Amino acid sequence: MTLTSLNLNLWSNTIGESGARYLGEGIAKCDTLTSLNLLLWGNSIDDSGVRYLGEGIAKCGTLTSLNLDLYRNSIGENGAKYLGVEIAKCVTLTSLNLVLSHNSIGENGAKYLGEGIAKCVTLTSLNLDLRYNSISVNGNRIIK
Repeated sequence: MTLTSLNLNLWSNTIGESGARYLGEGIAKCDTLTSLNLLLWGNSIDDSGVRYLGEGIAKCGTLTSLNLDLYRNSIGENGAKYLGVEIAKCVTLTSLNLVLSHNSIGENGAKYLGEGIAKCVTLTSLNLDLRYNSISVNGNRIIK
């Protein structure tokens, strides 16, 4: 079977770091995916968990569209850094919708995330939701 599109809704569960790890490992095996929609808000996913997810997503070499909803998890500065590094490896990505509101990424996390996204030179559509992450005016300037 050749899977090109995956839509997975696990809203408001408690998958945590270990669940995110297994999910990332599974996604990494979907090497023909072009569209990935992961709805994972409210799952107690921390920095390590988001790292596993990012590593799995980065292995999807044909991915053009990514919707990753990580609203209200436990992602901090390091998690944002890991995510930025892994998203930068998605060289075929044209559309990115990334929801990280109600986490704790802060200004440095926003900076790292912005640096990674900036390396996605094929992006034509970007929606980035960073509300309620303790990002000041200076942090907003860093993202641009």
